[in-house]
Amino acid sequence: MTHRTSRHLTTIAAVATLALGLTACSTSTDAAADERLENGDLSTVSIGIHSGWDEGIAVSHLFAAILEDEGYTVTSEEADPGIVYTGMSGGDFDVNFDMWLPETHADYLDEYGDDLEDLGAWYDNAKLTVVVNEDSPITSLSELADASGEFDNRIVGIEAGAGLTRIVQNAVIPAYGLEGMDLLISSTPAMLAELKGSTDSGEPIAATLWRPHWAYDAYPIRDLEDPEGALGEAEEIHSMGRTDFTADYPTLSSWIQAFRLTDEQLFSLENLIYEGDGADPQIAVREWLDANPTFVDDLKAAAQA
Repeated sequence: MTHRTSRHLTTIAAVATLALGLTACSTSTDAAADERLENGDLSTVSIGIHSGWDEGIAVSHLFAAILEDEGYTVTSEEADPGIVYTGMSGGDFDVNFDMWLPETHADYLDEYGDDLEDLGAWYDNAKLTVVVNEDSPITSLSELADASGEFDNRIVGIEAGAGLTRIVQNAVIPAYGLEGMDLLISSTPAMLAELKGSTDSGEPIAATLWRPHWAYDAYPIRDLEDPEGALGEAEEIHSMGRTDFTADYPTLSSWIQAFRLTDEQLFSLENLIYEGDGADPQIAVREWLDANPTFVDDLKAAAQA
């Protein structure tokens, strides 16, 4: 069985499991079919969020706060990317802010692209990485096999359905002869807990990660060089709408198409959410908007330009 087929079967089972949880989102378009705001948009928006993808979670909360202030009713659900795109193809979700292209989420675009609208990229320097502790003697993936014993012969990974996991399995491991190392497939929270524990104790660690991510500011880690280019080049993070999204949300789609975040803006947003004092993400987003008082007006102006 191929990795893609396995992921698809897992997605089907997970969709069945989450069916009740998605009920509130699944009727959003129907319920709002005859109810539009003064700006011409449907009044209800459902956001599908990739579980464990912190930049997408942060941006989703940001947009939820902005839209609520504009009079929309917003619902959201976190799930594996395959579940999110399955839901979008069936109309359960209206929008997602975290498709990495052209590599990481290429399988999802191939599978669900006919039922999605690409609303453009909001970030253009997204990179998949393998990180080690900052004081590690190795600097490149080409050195990792020989030094594998220093890292307990393991690379700490994330979810099985993640594009990053697929690329490490299918490209990085064969490119650098890492078949003797175990790729621990777990979850993003588990990987981050391992990063924290190892860096706090000074133990060597190799883990899969990606930029942008708040962990680079939180822990003493650095990327291993990728001379073979197995992890791919820098990518763009795209917002994706379901079929007919632009027709149903002409104003919102223009805002999303104009939406951009700089590294400074994104890292400050993520750090408020993930490195604060356990604040509710909605509270952290409100704090960020207060600290960036012209952001929404600037976004609207850019949409009209």
